[in-house]
Amino acid sequence: MSDIAGPAQRHLTTAVRVGNVVVGGGAPVVVQSMTNTDTADVDATVAQVSALARAGSEIVRITVDRDEAAAAVPKIRERLDRIGVDVPLVGDFHYIGHKLLADHPACAEALAKYRINPGNVGFKEKKDRQFGLIVELAAKNNKAVRIGANWGSLDQELLTHLMDENARAERPRDARAITREALIRSALLSAERAEEIGLAANRIVLSAKVSAVQDLIAVYRELARRSAYAIHLGLTEAGMGSKGIVASAAALSVLLQEGIGDTIRVSLTPEPGGDRTLEVKVAQEILQTMGFRTFVPLVAACPGCGRTTSTVFQELARDIQDWIHVSMPDWKRTYPGVETLNVAVMGCIVNGPGESKHADIGISLPGTGETPAAPVFIDGRKAMTLRGPTIAQDFKVLVADYIERRYGQVGRDAAE
Repeated sequence: MSDIAGPAQRHLTTAVRVGNVVVGGGAPVVVQSMTNTDTADVDATVAQVSALARAGSEIVRITVDRDEAAAAVPKIRERLDRIGVDVPLVGDFHYIGHKLLADHPACAEALAKYRINPGNVGFKEKKDRQFGLIVELAAKNNKAVRIGANWGSLDQELLTHLMDENARAERPRDARAITREALIRSALLSAERAEEIGLAANRIVLSAKVSAVQDLIAVYRELARRSAYAIHLGLTEAGMGSKGIVASAAALSVLLQEGIGDTIRVSLTPEPGGDRTLEVKVAQEILQTMGFRTFVPLVAACPGCGRTTSTVFQELARDIQDWIHVSMPDWKRTYPGVETLNVAVMGCIVNGPGESKHADIGISLPGTGETPAAPVFIDGRKAMTLRGPTIAQDFKVLVADYIERRYGQVGRDAAE
């Protein structure tokens, strides 16, 4: 039996600099997100961009839909710089982007990238002219551009042309396949036009988003086959809660495994009053679970069974995982490499000790109906047994001590 294959070699794309971040060219896959605040509300937008950046978003997109929003962008950039948040900002333009960028040069300068949707950059005779104006401003300001075609706002002229052409073919293809081809061609033709106008290939990122998993996989496979532009992945309108998470993970994981994708966004519909940063966490977990990047220490925990009807290990696993996420911003600065740590929190003696031995540090509870007596394993060896009502707090102390011993010196050596 052959070994399980690892990830495919990355699709070789052109490197694009977006502010202080490199997308493509073999760089690590970048996590991106988008605000849902009114950009004209500077306070709210600065707060959300900061939260997304702290959660790990390496690029943040903001809506620029009217003059008030465009006027606010340089103020947002200034405020973010003042508080030490250097995350690049992307302007999301639809319909009147050419006018907003021209009328607000400070906005054009403050943004690191402009996002253009070729399906609604303009209509009929205005389309080419308005697209050209945005590209010219991007080239003038030395900014990157994402040309983002979308299933929900596809170039209708191009789609009609391809449908008519298909109808005359000897063996017509189904309408869905033609729609996918229109999406791909819209992105590629727009990129070619941008280069003709004067925007270099190392300033162009492409995306072609749909909301169905199999369509997304098919579209991006073909987009990658037919171009060397940097690629942004995302399942548009993924949905809310577990549906959106599962659909995004299913689609993005297949493409990432095939070496396709340079930056990703998980487009989740937040619950009313929900935390926007969840989409960042999911994107990170997709990349880390698949072995492409590391962001936070991994916590292995068993699902529970009839031997673990006590909630002690569930509460312990949740407590440890929440504590790690809260601690990570400080740990990243103090303990370089801490994101590679593996922790195990197990519920009973069946797999608990073995799983704990495989982790850097692990704890195994005894199971149901027993007085908690939890052996702790450090670097594969049993180090001690914790007992009593303070097991969670005692284990945190052990984890903190382990981190200090293993990663603290790395930080001190790097500083010297």
